Amino acid sequence: MLWIKALHIVFISSWFAGLFYLPRIFVNLAVVSPGSVAERARLLLMARKLYRFMTLLAVPALVLGLILWLYYGIGRGPGQGWMHAKLAIVVALIAYHHACGVILRKFTQNQMQRSHVWFRWFNEVPVLMMLVAVILVVVKPF
Repeated sequence: MLWIKALHIVFISSWFAGLFYLPRIFVNLAVVSPGSVAERARLLLMARKLYRFMTLLAVPALVLGLILWLYYGIGRGPGQGWMHAKLAIVVALIAYHHACGVILRKFTQNQMQRSHVWFRWFNEVPVLMMLVAVILVVVKPF
């Protein structure tokens, strides 16, 4: 079980690195001047590659988490309300990941209308979700 737990933490940390950095690329895409075709193309290439890579990291992170929860019983039973809250955070993270893919498609199709300020706030969402998830797992407040 400790190997599964360790790998889960590694893949979650790696997935979060992508969730932290991809919206930062969106900030840069939002401020690129219309005439900077090469810069825009380079940022879009980076964003597409990062999105694919972070998707590949998310899959084993989620599978290993399910193994810990369903097979080893972590977070199951009475007094494990923290796990329900953590699972809600996981669902929100999957939705955030998907939203990043939708945003990337809109940037690729030159249809994104949001400002760099909006993306700066959007960039903070996974930080807050990670903070809540870590507190839930470590402190187990309920």
